[in-house]
Amino acid sequence: MFLTVSRAHADANMVINPGLESLDGQGFPQCWERSGWGDSDYTFGVTNAAHSGSNAMQIAITRITSGDRKAMMFENPTCAPAVTPGHQYSLSVWYTTNTPDTVFTMFRHDTTAGWQYWTDGATLPVTTSYRQGQVMTPVVPPNTDQITWGITIYGVGTLVTDDYSMTDAAGTQPPPCTGSAAACGKGSWTVQTFQSPVRAIHSAMLPGGKVLLIAGSGNDPTAFAAGTFTSTLFDPSTNRFTNIPTPADFFCAGHVQLPDGRLLVMGGNKDYPAADGSHGYEGLASSYIFDPATDTYTRANDLNAGHWYPSATEMGNGDVISLGGLGADSSGTVATEYYSLAQGRWLGLNEAHQTWSYWGLYPSMVLMQDGRLFYTGSHVFGNGLPGAGASIYDYNASTITDVPGLQQKDARDQSMSVMLPPAQDQRVMTMGGGNIVTNVDADRLTDIIDLKQGSLSYQAGPMLPGGTMTDGTAETAAQGKMYVSAVLLPDGKVFETGGGLHNRADPVFEASMFDPATNAFTPGMATDPVPRTYHSSAFLLADGRIMAVGNNPGDGSFDTRISIYSPPYLFHGTRPAITAVTNQNWTYGSAQSIAVDSTIVKAELIRPAAVTHSSDPNQRFVDLPISVQTNGIQLNVTTNPNLAPPGWYMLFVVNAAGVPSIAQWVHLS
Repeated sequence: MFLTVSRAHADANMVINPGLESLDGQGFPQCWERSGWGDSDYTFGVTNAAHSGSNAMQIAITRITSGDRKAMMFENPTCAPAVTPGHQYSLSVWYTTNTPDTVFTMFRHDTTAGWQYWTDGATLPVTTSYRQGQVMTPVVPPNTDQITWGITIYGVGTLVTDDYSMTDAAGTQPPPCTGSAAACGKGSWTVQTFQSPVRAIHSAMLPGGKVLLIAGSGNDPTAFAAGTFTSTLFDPSTNRFTNIPTPADFFCAGHVQLPDGRLLVMGGNKDYPAADGSHGYEGLASSYIFDPATDTYTRANDLNAGHWYPSATEMGNGDVISLGGLGADSSGTVATEYYSLAQGRWLGLNEAHQTWSYWGLYPSMVLMQDGRLFYTGSHVFGNGLPGAGASIYDYNASTITDVPGLQQKDARDQSMSVMLPPAQDQRVMTMGGGNIVTNVDADRLTDIIDLKQGSLSYQAGPMLPGGTMTDGTAETAAQGKMYVSAVLLPDGKVFETGGGLHNRADPVFEASMFDPATNAFTPGMATDPVPRTYHSSAFLLADGRIMAVGNNPGDGSFDTRISIYSPPYLFHGTRPAITAVTNQNWTYGSAQSIAVDSTIVKAELIRPAAVTHSSDPNQRFVDLPISVQTNGIQLNVTTNPNLAPPGWYMLFVVNAAGVPSIAQWVHLS
């Protein structure tokens, strides 16, 4: 059954002069302005080929080398519709166009910063007869009092529009809580009756929802000496484990999903530190690929150097860049490793672009929308890199540019960095951290950067909420945590959990919910009863719950208990369901049809986890603007593969109460 998105209780049209019948002194519709930028030949006009009434607007572009043209509502109190922060609005227009280069465009008025570009919505299909285009806005951010919107044309062609409509789609109030008051406000943890058969140091979700838990030797020199290397495949739907033969010591390797759903694993542990101190940990140069179709590892060609604690980031073309870690001689590895998807191999040292820079251990390298990498300053073991602690790395140009603003850059050991929802906003948050060399108290710092800005700089974010220690003692105002886990949720929030005050010691029991729309934490979420410090992970499951594994304190023990967190949204009414996905294979810039069983206000793609040591630089939430068509719902896929690198994603839809569906798996290429 196809259903529209949620409509408001009051469906009054908020657009001034929606039918374009009132003209100004220059013969153009009142409250509408001719807008755009760039180099093009174009005309704006009024035509009597209207959908209703006498007038419609027409934009024609006959030549274009850059920019766009659009008819927008005037940015003034009279013409721009007033909006309420936290609400969403349903926008519609009747149109004809003979170019596929047409899209909804929205601007918003910030009460402090003034008018600014907000987002692009649905792309409008070519049609020679009038057709209604509809889209749902994102949730209106705080401090926004008005928006304007219109249709942009950015290719050669002619666009005609008429009969604009905007209604408040905030929907009804959330339904009553279906669980305990505590669960409705804080969520609920359950420690499973079974335990992991391996030391789950690495966690990677595979297409379909199974989770590969990798131990290698599991930080156990005895297992290493015996050549006992382990992995297990966990199925959350049945709670069953499958032993996976493991060919090398993947303890502290790097990993990332390839576009076809296989997991690329690079590096790992060649040797533990020598008793006589002659060498420290040594990195492997080998690389393997885990294939979920056969549940087996196969060897890829070797890296150019050893890597123990390397990063791994998928690029917009499906290739992988791996940086950092320790080499086969225990020294820092300076080789840039580049995996070519087309060639199915790691390029040779002289084939890959090199800067010969040492990036530390598990440097968090986040792909930006322009194809460069942002080193967030999150890393493992001791101090970070020289400079301000964060930087922009341009692989193609072989340049590194310092980025200022990161607070206490040498106290961000095992902090965690995430690209905040949605990826289109290009905002990255780094939270917590410490320093295992000086062993200072971990901090409560967070920093946020907007990667769309011309002059990049971190800005201080809100402090992490304080927690309690094992004995129930509250942390001081300055104390925070390292070994932080942060998980992107389908409702657009970030759940932060786990951590400790010192290196492999002093667990901190605290969890909070960060809302990117308000830049604020909601403290006091339910806490995992199991301590989660060194070698712990938390990640999103396809059913919207969170799974947490691991804990490896300084006494060498390892906690193999598994905890599952049900966020508050699972206690606020019936979940929407995706009843059909017309096409499982999606392409960039496409509009994809789905069917749902109830009203929804949001849809997104979330990349499955591949996390270890508070590090998953590929984690991201990609917004899918919603169009309502006569035959159902269409989701509009970004045209930019740097926003959503190719591969398998979890598709969620969310209703007005913030309750998500169970995910459906789709492949983007």
